[in-house]
Amino acid sequence: MRDWLLGAAEAYNRDSYEQRERYSTYLLMPIDTLRTVIQWSMDSIPDEVLIGFDPDRERPNPGHVDEAFGPAKTEFSGHGYLLGKPHIVNVGDSYSVHHVPEEWTDGVFSQERGARGSRFSSFLHSHPNAYARPSPADAEAADWTEGVEMILGIRFSPAPLGLEWLEDEESHRRGLDPGSEGELPVLAQVSGRKIHAFELIGYLRNGEGVNLVITSPEGEPIGLGVSRA
Repeated sequence: MRDWLLGAAEAYNRDSYEQRERYSTYLLMPIDTLRTVIQWSMDSIPDEVLIGFDPDRERPNPGHVDEAFGPAKTEFSGHGYLLGKPHIVNVGDSYSVHHVPEEWTDGVFSQERGARGSRFSSFLHSHPNAYARPSPADAEAADWTEGVEMILGIRFSPAPLGLEWLEDEESHRRGLDPGSEGELPVLAQVSGRKIHAFELIGYLRNGEGVNLVITSPEGEPIGLGVSRA
């Protein structure tokens, strides 16, 4: 999976750079963080997983990368820093995964800060066998997110009854793959399931899309060769 992910990150970043004008802001995600997120999401199938992040205040965005993708027209909590370490918040079906376990907040912050209690700045949740696009429930949960909301769509087989691949040809899609033709590739196998494809998007609570860039631990975009200022 390591070799596949490097190729996928390069292709994804080229798309991020070519489409940078359509986004008002951007977020740098270290590839090791993405690798962990993908593994947790695969391990949780058929359930969704909710993952929380804070910005890594010790790793600011490299100035030349900010110049290549900016200036940002919109800022958010954690803007200007690499995405920090991932933390599993919850695992469950689509109706319950967005809610933080009650013992974390005891309901204290539910009215002022939403069901999640805003424990983390940014969140990512998986969409097993569904494309990466916010549902109405996703948009409602994002109302309480000060940073970036992200969705990782995962296509796999065989699918449980009622969880067949959900397709959408009309929305803006951001595939996380190195490019393939013909039959669906098998990127990994987990618990007897074949993993075929991923999608990855980011957005803010106001509905604006966030341009995600996959980087080295130092914040250098994988495969882009963005020159230093």
